Amino acid sequence: MPENDKVLPLDSGSDYSIPGRFEESNSVFLEYDTPKSKNRLIVIVVISSILISSGFFSYYFINQEEIDSQIIQNMSLNPEERLVQQYDVGEFGSAHAHAAIAVFINDDQINYGLKQYQISSKYIHFENNNPYVIHRHATNASLELLFSSFGMRIMADCITLHGELFCTEENQNLIFFVNGEEFHSDISQYVFDHNDKIMISLGDIKSISKHMAYVESLQIPDIPKKTTQNTGNLITI
Repeated sequence: MPENDKVLPLDSGSDYSIPGRFEESNSVFLEYDTPKSKNRLIVIVVISSILISSGFFSYYFINQEEIDSQIIQNMSLNPEERLVQQYDVGEFGSAHAHAAIAVFINDDQINYGLKQYQISSKYIHFENNNPYVIHRHATNASLELLFSSFGMRIMADCITLHGELFCTEENQNLIFFVNGEEFHSDISQYVFDHNDKIMISLGDIKSISKHMAYVESLQIPDIPKKTTQNTGNLITI
């Protein structure tokens, strides 16, 4: 046999007789010995995500026209129209009520008799340059609809007006009263009744009694009664 010919050593019944076989066989053994629970969890998460996504897209494609029309409609609505839809405000003329309101910030009263506050919404507004009488001309027309119509917002501890923020400081409160009783809910959601007297005060609690006395003194005009018109077609026998 030529000297340059080499013969691999014979296996002695085990792969470990060949150099490197132990390391290779051990690595293979370790690969198959890894836990499968993590892989199963990943597969479950992936499948769940696929099912949820497919369910969403199925719903979207089935209701595509309705969803798209709602998106387009909401984009074209102004802030007042969005609130009208959100709170299911009735048509203009579906209600008629008058109330008095006074809002105090650090003992200064907001003058709603100014031009920028007059008839800013057809559903609920101030009119005739009156600084405190609110006219509500629709069902479900809340104070939020009134406030938002001229850039005002009432929050838990702050009032925003024309982009300016007024918040309570030490020893101050933001308090709401309706007909002499403290109102503990969100006053913006309140739909007033005829002859209601509403007070909102941000500031020193010592001023509350003075503000309440002022609100109680405010006069609310009666709602004129509608008179039936004689058409001239009455027939007498």
